[in-house]
Amino acid sequence: MAFVTQACVRARESGVVTQFAPRLSPRLVEAVVRLDDRRVSIAEINRRVGQEAERLGLPRPSYQRVRELVHQSRRLQRGQPTTTSVLIDVAFRVRPPEAFLDHISGVGVPRLRP
Repeated sequence: MAFVTQACVRARESGVVTQFAPRLSPRLVEAVVRLDDRRVSIAEINRRVGQEAERLGLPRPSYQRVRELVHQSRRLQRGQPTTTSVLIDVAFRVRPPEAFLDHISGVGVPRLRP
């Protein structure tokens, strides 16, 4: 255990600082939604969001994060239910158990009528 403690002290003294990405600014999340165009690849949307981040003086988001946000935005625009809502519907027997498998496999499930 002393070895770990000494290693931590040495790392602190070496001046090595690890930088983690901060939370994504709401302005960049809005930019992802605004720039999302189904005719354009997610890579291109990522480049445009990166340019917007630089213009605003914010750190560029990772491709993975932009990709997740684009998919989430598209799912919300389509009106597809979330995984949580499908699981709740299955738990309360509003939907059959197969609905969850359809949802996570990408087949999709229809919206329930109010």
